[in-house]
Amino acid sequence: MKKIYSLFLLFITVCIFGQISYTISPNPFNETDQITLSVPGNQIDETAWGVANNAIYIWTWSLDQNYANSQDCPTNGSWTNSNELNKLAYNAGTDTYSLTFTPTTFYGRTGIGRFGFLLKTKTGNHQTSPDIFVNVGTLNLNLTNPAANSLTSVPTGNAINITATANINATFQLKANGIVVNSTSTPSTSYSYSYTVAADADMELIATANSTVKNATFTLQVPRNVVSQAIPSWIRQGINYNPTDNTKVGLALYAPFKNFVHVIGSFNNWAVNDTYLMKRDTTNPDLYWIELSGLTPQQLYTFQYRTSDLKKVADPFSPQILSSYDDQYISATTYPGLPVFPAGQGFEVSMFKTGQTPYNWQVTNFARPNKENLIIYELLLRDFTQEKNWQSLINKINYLKDLKINAIELMPIMEFEGNLSWGYNTSFHYALDKAYGTPEKFKEFVDLCHQNGIAVILDVAFNHATGRSPLVRLWNIDPDGDGYGDVAANNPYFNTVPKHSYNVFNDFNHTSLATKYYVERTLQQWLTEYKVDGFRWDLTKGFTQNCTANDETCTNAYQQDRVDILKGYADKQWALDPTSYMIFEHLGTDAEEQQWANYRVAEGKGVMLWNNQTGAYNQNTMGYSQNSNFDRMDHELHSFTNMHGVGYGESHDEERLMFKNLAYGAVNGTYNVTNLTTALERMKTFGATFFTIPGPKMIWQFGELGYEFSINRCPDGTINNNCRTDEKPVAFTLGYDTNTNRKAIYNTWAQIITIRNAHPVFRSKTYTVESNNLANDPNGLITRIYINDPLLTAGVKNVVVLANYDTSAKNVVPYFPFAGQWQNLMDNTAFNVTSTTAPITLQPGEFRIFGNPFTTLSTTEENLDKRLSLQIADNPVKNDLAKLIYHKAKNGEITIYDMSGKKMDSFNLKNEDGTYELRTNYPAGTYLVHLKTDNGVAIQKMIVQ
Repeated sequence: MKKIYSLFLLFITVCIFGQISYTISPNPFNETDQITLSVPGNQIDETAWGVANNAIYIWTWSLDQNYANSQDCPTNGSWTNSNELNKLAYNAGTDTYSLTFTPTTFYGRTGIGRFGFLLKTKTGNHQTSPDIFVNVGTLNLNLTNPAANSLTSVPTGNAINITATANINATFQLKANGIVVNSTSTPSTSYSYSYTVAADADMELIATANSTVKNATFTLQVPRNVVSQAIPSWIRQGINYNPTDNTKVGLALYAPFKNFVHVIGSFNNWAVNDTYLMKRDTTNPDLYWIELSGLTPQQLYTFQYRTSDLKKVADPFSPQILSSYDDQYISATTYPGLPVFPAGQGFEVSMFKTGQTPYNWQVTNFARPNKENLIIYELLLRDFTQEKNWQSLINKINYLKDLKINAIELMPIMEFEGNLSWGYNTSFHYALDKAYGTPEKFKEFVDLCHQNGIAVILDVAFNHATGRSPLVRLWNIDPDGDGYGDVAANNPYFNTVPKHSYNVFNDFNHTSLATKYYVERTLQQWLTEYKVDGFRWDLTKGFTQNCTANDETCTNAYQQDRVDILKGYADKQWALDPTSYMIFEHLGTDAEEQQWANYRVAEGKGVMLWNNQTGAYNQNTMGYSQNSNFDRMDHELHSFTNMHGVGYGESHDEERLMFKNLAYGAVNGTYNVTNLTTALERMKTFGATFFTIPGPKMIWQFGELGYEFSINRCPDGTINNNCRTDEKPVAFTLGYDTNTNRKAIYNTWAQIITIRNAHPVFRSKTYTVESNNLANDPNGLITRIYINDPLLTAGVKNVVVLANYDTSAKNVVPYFPFAGQWQNLMDNTAFNVTSTTAPITLQPGEFRIFGNPFTTLSTTEENLDKRLSLQIADNPVKNDLAKLIYHKAKNGEITIYDMSGKKMDSFNLKNEDGTYELRTNYPAGTYLVHLKTDNGVAIQKMIVQ
């Protein structure tokens, strides 16, 4: 199906209807004739399509006289936003849809032999299928045997009867590999000739009438006898260098349903030569392989595979590919010495070079930061520097290091279509895209990150692949011969119909062993060849086979096959690299996510899950209380055993906090959040209530500079959803990093992260997040965060974070765990607490981070089983009964406060371990439960309903 997507992350649900009938008047017609295409209204179910005002559009493309060289109609628009010029007129009197056009004008070309079309809604969520093709010209040639553009296998010496008809009397000429083998002199409407096959032949039948010429092409192919032989142990799928002989390379391709495979390339002048016919493995007959010998070390070779059904593809396991589409736009500065694409080879080609000098890694034993203490900087290189290459990112390493982050998460850098993309339109997952530079420069970047204590995490889209992927093109339906087409039913990697509601491009079937092998090999390549530290798995909801494109409820619900598949991938990744990071962008149910978060945690493993708190945090920064609670930054609320939720307030996929601050921020008298200085100041407070919460965190590039350009900003400065993935202004080019007010955010965040890193208490699992329960808290948009680690024997043991996100000053009850000497950790000044509930005045947008020095409340505890803990069972509490479960609460005293600071209850515990049943005869609301013991202090939030 001839569809080109322009928005690579837009999730599309497509409903397909059957073949439609149509009429064209006049018919036949020439390409310069004005024609009218009409479709009866009853061919389209307007109700099911949900179209308003009969808004039906044509998506169409044209082909040349050989029914090849397909080109989209210039006025198609994008698949998700059809151009109004392609809207069909609705004729109420006849209940028909019609479009009048002249082919040469409409398609912007001449020499048109055929055009194809389908009908769709403007947004592409409904369409007709299959594609319809219409011949152009007063002379029409119909090849009846074999079919036009077909491939027919005929043994040497056998004859094939070639037949055709024309709509008017014509003479005919038949060519084999460009040489005339038969011709007629008497005009006729039919043609027949018996051709004896001697070798492979590209055939062409030409019909001529009244100076008008039409032709049709097809291919005749001689079968090959494929040698069956066990594949050598040093060769596996992909490109393999002989470990002892750098004049040899082994190639292997998994190609079920192909009768034979040739290798064509620079070493055989791109000709189909049986010397380069691949052998078939004896154990796996679908695996084809060949050993190339006599190669020159350090010489670059390029190649493709050519299968028995004439598919020509690059190797799916190419470390890099050359592209006729993209390479011409890559500068010599970004990629010095980029090889020239071999002319005439169409789609991508693979390349190899023996005897290469390996990269000299400076760091070979990088100690990765603990997953639960990651501060991840998500980055799109395209928009991070003006130069958009690895060297420019290398030049910014001090900027990133000084921010105190310890991980960089790169949006996809695997070979994607085009050079200016978010990268999720991946075609070769195994290959490094050349748009950002050479493999050596990327390795230098990874090496430099490791030298500076920074891990490198790659975003990878294993959910799908584009139509340029060889895994798609080897088994696709390609009626117009342009190389693109829908997935065929025998494709071993992809579903013909998407199995989830967020599908884009072609949907991988992750129950397939072929797909599993492809994914596992890809993981191995990036972990070993480039020494990356882990992966963020995009759109893991797509890894199920249980749903349909129309059932979002199913896609978002718990799916056991998805749980099992992704656990299997986790096992494979950790087998390759036991300490590598695994992060899922799932954004699903807690019941499903905890299956991965808690998987193999006893071994120090477990998957990390994206934890989207953008909406809640942005409500705070804008100054609005509704939906502003970000308590789910707490891993326990997800039922995660460890802190495996990667919390974030911004990501590549979310609107920028500062954009909404400036566009929609609250106003209270002279305090105005839409004021730039005010909005920037509030971003400091975001950092204080974000980085201080224990567990992994992620920030989006330039959030530390108050970057305010909308995610939907267009290149001309307007805002439009269709511009979501377009290039955005670079903060460095705009001078944001030298602007005093903006750099103040950077400095504040760096200071808070430094505090977090300096004090082990911030790695404690004993913490409480209390954010903005306005209905229960007269102080309004107030955040309180409590952290405690009773096992610490030195330094800060307790932390209290307070913030006022309101637009007026507030007297905030701090609920300090105990009175005494505390410290403002931002300026290291002493703060003496005489009353734990004495209010502290915070100005709008102001915060405090308090810590206390170690106090000798208990003897040293040496293992986690002896850690003080407090839990509230079945929280929120119902039926006026709360169960307080406590452990190691020696000489424990419990005090309960409401959010105004009023003491509701106070009592002593009789036992060190146990359960206390508390009668909560309190009004509905939120309360803080303080447990003070000889082993430390614990605080939990209790909600009474």
